[in-house]
Amino acid sequence: MAGIAEEPPEEENVVAELGLYKGQVKLVIDCEEEIMLLWAIQQPIFSKNNAFVSQSSLQLKIDACGRSLSILQSPSSLGTPGVTGSVMWDSGIILGKFLEHSVESGKISLQGKNVVELGSGCGLVGCIAALLGAHAILTDLPDRLKLLKKNVETNLYGDIRGSARVEELTWGDDLDKDFTDPSPDFVIGSDVVYSEGAVVDLMETLVELCGKHTTVVLAGELRNDAILEYFLEAARKEFVVGRVDEGQWHPDYRSSRVAIYVLVKI
Repeated sequence: MAGIAEEPPEEENVVAELGLYKGQVKLVIDCEEEIMLLWAIQQPIFSKNNAFVSQSSLQLKIDACGRSLSILQSPSSLGTPGVTGSVMWDSGIILGKFLEHSVESGKISLQGKNVVELGSGCGLVGCIAALLGAHAILTDLPDRLKLLKKNVETNLYGDIRGSARVEELTWGDDLDKDFTDPSPDFVIGSDVVYSEGAVVDLMETLVELCGKHTTVVLAGELRNDAILEYFLEAARKEFVVGRVDEGQWHPDYRSSRVAIYVLVKI
């Protein structure tokens, strides 16, 4: 009718919350369509790479949770095949600030929650989780733990709301009971989807690690559409998968090269 503004149609497959994330997510139903949407709308290849990090620096400084965090990096290790966790990537910065923003806006509560971070690398995200009140276990491969422990010790000094410890965890291996009894409230990770082989091992670990009430939050850089689609197809066999719109991220830490997904076991 003329003179009456029509309400915009509700977006399909959007839910008000998923698991312990109390914010809107768009459910991934068709993985091929999801990939086409991401690459067509966000056009990641045209946005700036490493907008929030400097991988040639020995140290990265970032303010979070009322502190100035100082994250040590090892740029010389970046040339070693398969070693990417020795420096920070945009997805890690964005995930850490997303957690902080989500806690401040009431979409996530980490106080007293058990959190496992996969592929912790330099440890920024796990440190932020601990500062937000989580009992965090930061995990990575054996040869990555020295740098990870150093960053935890450097940044989690004095009285903090939560706690953090560093543990070895190789994806695809049987998990120690410390990780699964009880099941964690949250599993978090950044840039953990980078090859088909890694996806197979990652999914094995996620299925074993997560209980019915575990919420997984993953951030990743949009580099390879085929590998992301492979991950989403595998994940949807075991989990409900939803993508968090950029409008719910920290307003100062957004990038069209990054996507954030929330997963909950079916």
